[in-house]
Amino acid sequence: MITSALIKKFGTLQTPFYYYDLDLLRSTLDEIRKHGIEKGYHIHFAIKANFNNRLLQIIRDAGLGVDCVSGPEIERAIEAGFKPDQIAFAGVGKTDEEIQTGLKYNIFSFNCESLQELAVLNDLAAASGKKANVAVRLNPNIKAKTHKYISTGLMENKFGITPDKLPELFNLLPGLTSLNLKGIHFHIGSQIRQLDPFLQLCEKINIIREQFEQEGIELEHLNLGGGYGINYANPDEEPIPDFKSFFELFRQNLADTENQQVHFELGRSIVGQCGNLISKVLFVKKGISTNFAIIDAGMTELIRPALYQAEHRVDVLTSDKPKKYYDVVGPICETSDTFRKDIELPELQRGDLVAIRSAGAYGEVMSSSFNLRKKVDAYYSDELV
Repeated sequence: MITSALIKKFGTLQTPFYYYDLDLLRSTLDEIRKHGIEKGYHIHFAIKANFNNRLLQIIRDAGLGVDCVSGPEIERAIEAGFKPDQIAFAGVGKTDEEIQTGLKYNIFSFNCESLQELAVLNDLAAASGKKANVAVRLNPNIKAKTHKYISTGLMENKFGITPDKLPELFNLLPGLTSLNLKGIHFHIGSQIRQLDPFLQLCEKINIIREQFEQEGIELEHLNLGGGYGINYANPDEEPIPDFKSFFELFRQNLADTENQQVHFELGRSIVGQCGNLISKVLFVKKGISTNFAIIDAGMTELIRPALYQAEHRVDVLTSDKPKKYYDVVGPICETSDTFRKDIELPELQRGDLVAIRSAGAYGEVMSSSFNLRKKVDAYYSDELV
C-alpha cells in the first residue's frame, strides 16, 4: 500500500524507479502455500517474470522451486539458493551450452519441446556420462483467451509437441538411453483470467496421460505450467488472485493423481501486483484534441503497453485537483511509447508523481537500454519504512 508518508519518501528519490511491496508478496505466497503447497502441489516460480534477487530470496524461503527458460536463469536460480532438484528447464530453443548447464547441475527436469531436442539432449547427456530427467512438453491445442503473443497452447504456436507426433515419440523413446522420462508438461498461455481454459486442459491431460499408460509408460509427474492472470484494471480490489479456486479446479477435474506429483509454474500471479513503476511528470502538453502527460518512465522500463497493448492502472500520487483527460506517454522516440490513452486523472503539472501499477511481472526484467537509457533502481517496502 502506498501511503502519504511513502509518497514523501518517493519525492526524495531519483525517478523513474521500481517499488516492490514485500508484504504483499509474502501475503500472496501465503495463499499459494495454503491452497497449493499444503494440498500436495509442487510450485515453481517462473523466473522469467522477475529475477530480482530480493524477490527470489523471499520466494525461495516460501518453499517454491523455479521454472527457467534459459541457462543464465538456471545460474541465477542457483545463486539465489534454489536447489537443482527444484529447477525445471523449459524453452523451445535451448542451446547446447544451456543444456550443458542443466546437465552440470542435475536439475529436476528438462521440459523438452520437440523430438529433435530429445535426440540432442540424449547425445549431450551421453557425452557427459549422465542421464537427464525429462518431461515432454505437449501442445493440447487450447485457446487460452488471452493476447495472441502470449498464447502458447495452439497448434499454430511454436511450443511443444502436437498430439499427432505421439506415435513417433513412443517409437523414439526406447532408443534414448541417456534420458529418464519422468513426466509430461503443458503451458497454454499467460494472463489467463477465466478458469475455463484450465478446465479444458484437465480434460486433455486425462486423455493424453491414458495414452502414455497404454504404452506402459509410468509418469512420475504432471507439470501443468502456469498462466494464471492478475487484475490489471483494479489491483486494489484484487491484490491477490483467487488461488483457492485455481487449485481447486485441478483437484476436482484431474483424474486420480495419487501416484503422481502435480507441478505448476506460476509467475505473473505471484509477483505482478507487488511491483509499481514510480515516475515523474516532465511536461504537460496540450494537443489539438487531447492533453499529453509526458513522464520520465518509458517503454524502456515497462514495454508491456507497447508490445501487448496492455493497460496498466495509472495512479496520481501528488494531486487531488479536478480531473482531466490525458494520454500518458513516455520520453522514448517511438509513438508506441504510450502507457494509457484518454484516461481521466487529477489535473497534472510538472513534477507530479504517478504510479504505474501491477508492474511486478515482465517489467524490470524486460527493461532495455534503448536510447541509451540507464537501468533504473529498485526500492523495497522494508527499506522505506
